[in-house]
Amino acid sequence: MTKADRDAGAEIARLIDIMAQLRDPKTGCPWDIEQDFASIAPYTIEEAHEVADAIERQAWDELPGELGDLLLQVVFHAQMADEKGMFDFADCAAAISDKLVFRHPHVFGDESRDKSAAQQVKDWEAIKAVERAGKAEGGTLDGVALGLPALTRAVKLQNRAARVGFDWPGAAEVLDKIAEETAELVEARDSLGPEALEEEFGDLLFVMANLARHLEIDPEQALRRANTKFTRRFRTIEAALAAEGRRPEDSNLAEMDRLWDEAKAAEKAAQ
Repeated sequence: MTKADRDAGAEIARLIDIMAQLRDPKTGCPWDIEQDFASIAPYTIEEAHEVADAIERQAWDELPGELGDLLLQVVFHAQMADEKGMFDFADCAAAISDKLVFRHPHVFGDESRDKSAAQQVKDWEAIKAVERAGKAEGGTLDGVALGLPALTRAVKLQNRAARVGFDWPGAAEVLDKIAEETAELVEARDSLGPEALEEEFGDLLFVMANLARHLEIDPEQALRRANTKFTRRFRTIEAALAAEGRRPEDSNLAEMDRLWDEAKAAEKAAQ
């Protein structure tokens, strides 16, 4: 079957049917039958990260498969909910469709599209505030999901607080706070116990997330790219040692640090 022959609605219906068969108590897959919301949730998060990874690597040929894996997670959760009489896939699709229409009155309603990006953000937040009020989320920080990656959640918490004026004026003040938190971390390392040390380290990470926000940097993306860079350069070290028939454990820090600097210099020269 070619791409032109495929119908999105029919393929989604087929996927929903496959998931129902996998969960059938009598004829389904034992592993799928044993799962519940809690056991599947980590896979949902993992698949979302794999989508982000494919995009980061610009692996466009892999992206349909990764998005399909993520879609499976939605179908899996919806099937389990349907079995309990809670909701089904159609309810999920209807919920997001209704939300998108409600949040875009300038597209689907009578509001004018002739507004600045800043005004659109302001209107968006006003609409979301109405939604939170409907969920009895009265607090400024209510509704920020606990399951988010910690750095992402830190930024969202800080953004919420900033809307009501609880924020530093700019990055300079955040940098001063980083210096303060770094000094407190050193003090905890030298004189306090492991719990206090962890708390101070957490405080420093939280302020670093705030710096990213003020610099308009996504800290999760920045750290992913730093991880990629570290992996690339360390593999260069391994390759250099392998050319001599050695492994990293056969080397020492001074040699590997030199090879690291060489890899770094080669990257900069190639830019």
